[in-house]
Amino acid sequence: MVNYLEFKDARCKDCYKCLRECPVKAIEVFNHHAQIIDNRCILCGKCTRVCPQNAKRVHSERIEVENLLKDGGKVIASVAPSFVSSFGLDDFSTIKTALIKLGFFDAEETAIGAKAVSEEYLKILDTKKYKNFITSACPAVNSMIQLYYPDALQYLAPVVSPMVAHAKILKHRYPDCKIVFIGPCIAKKREAKESTLIDGVLVFEDLLEMLKDNKIEIKIQSKQTVLDGQANKARYYPISRGIIKSFNRYPDGYEYVAVDGVAKCVEVLDNINSLSGMFLEMNSCEYACINGPCSLKNAGGSVKANEAVRSYVQQDLNKPMTADIDDYSFLDFSCIHQRICPKEHTPTEQQIREILQKTGKNTIEDELNCGACGYSTCREKAWAVFNGYANIDMCLPYMRERAESMSYEMIQNSPNGIILLDGDYKILELNGRAKNLLGIEYNDACGMYAADCFDFSDFVIAKSKNQNIHNKKVYISKTDSYVELSIILLKNHSLLYGIMKDITEETTYEEKLKSVKLETLKTTDEVIKKQMRVAQEIASLLGETTAETKVALLKLKKTLQDENGEVK
Repeated sequence: MVNYLEFKDARCKDCYKCLRECPVKAIEVFNHHAQIIDNRCILCGKCTRVCPQNAKRVHSERIEVENLLKDGGKVIASVAPSFVSSFGLDDFSTIKTALIKLGFFDAEETAIGAKAVSEEYLKILDTKKYKNFITSACPAVNSMIQLYYPDALQYLAPVVSPMVAHAKILKHRYPDCKIVFIGPCIAKKREAKESTLIDGVLVFEDLLEMLKDNKIEIKIQSKQTVLDGQANKARYYPISRGIIKSFNRYPDGYEYVAVDGVAKCVEVLDNINSLSGMFLEMNSCEYACINGPCSLKNAGGSVKANEAVRSYVQQDLNKPMTADIDDYSFLDFSCIHQRICPKEHTPTEQQIREILQKTGKNTIEDELNCGACGYSTCREKAWAVFNGYANIDMCLPYMRERAESMSYEMIQNSPNGIILLDGDYKILELNGRAKNLLGIEYNDACGMYAADCFDFSDFVIAKSKNQNIHNKKVYISKTDSYVELSIILLKNHSLLYGIMKDITEETTYEEKLKSVKLETLKTTDEVIKKQMRVAQEIASLLGETTAETKVALLKLKKTLQDENGEVK
């Protein structure tokens, strides 16, 4: 399967903007990354324009086209008439010369096919068989009708697009040629593949890169005289009312109206059965093809682009005819636009209710239909969940309520005191434990200044030094409490987040233990001193007794010895 649109997952940020803007909700969110649902996508390209992260890109066929050019066959470029505004040109021969330098055998304007399509429209309008008539030049609109508006399918012109009509003309002239369409449209890629006549599609962005890489400056290419044989009003096609302006006459019985932009097309198609006698020129892009998703943006925007195309066509109309008019009426430009049925399932009412209840939507009043998830209604989102295109957690109000509820419960039931201050030291959040520790008596202190409630000097110090505080022991005299205070600076939000762990019991126990230790030391010291006194007294007594004993013994010894020292 060809992925005409590609996503850069790393850049997808869960914003759902592409889903909100997608007119047919052809985007699913898987693992928090948006992805295209190929069988629902009409390739209008809105998602590529609105993505704020530039996460979506158009699949390029540049390599395939360059390989065709290298093969050396007759590769002919069919160039959409909006080249005038995208490249800022007023003559087709300049872009033709540049394309031939790139290796193309030849290049022609797709407007040749557009002229044949306009002639087919007029033939059908003359039959007056159609209650309403919808043009078939925009493949994105065609796909939208085939997929989502079966009631309008009966009004869709059974005629090929200008690109396919031109391919048939080229194949008639050069049966063995290869054809590459060049334009601003993504939907042409799928149409080209399904037609089997087109061998490759380059968007204008691809062509610009190829020209730059080959150092070809398109605006300085020499102009050549092109014998196209006729003024072609179908060159108006890329602007709003361009198809209508391409007609040389207007069959009676119809009001000729241009509808451009997907939103307006949806509005008309939703009410198609209430309309009658309407010729509807429909384009999925606002301002039509000059504002295609892959058009090159220039100063002046779509208004300037519109003027450029008008001037180009008027310049062409003022030229004298230089050759015979080509007639391709013998070619078959008809087609049948088949109904396309997406492979989806329709949930029952009970299944819808069960999905809604998972996001807290138990009654109709609970269905906010806010569109934050990308879907217009809660029921539409429930349908997407049932089909696997969306996740329950894409409901932002529900997830926010759930997160706030969980956050509130966690804060309020925390064993620690928690306080949140803003940059002006106003209390934003305060749990019950913090109120008890700080001795705050107000029922609701949120919104009050911290200075009116407690000593917030540590918060001031943390902010002034631009440093967090970790596990600082603080005494709160008002409640005779000790806390271990940590202050975290939430710099991205200019907030101060404080956590207070009650350490009063531990601190009191430590102080009591310290007191016991000191008392024990004191008692021990006194015992030691007393023991020393006793020892000294004993020593003193022992000293006296020993001296007396010594004297007595000496006397005894002397008595027992004679004069010669012998014992008597």
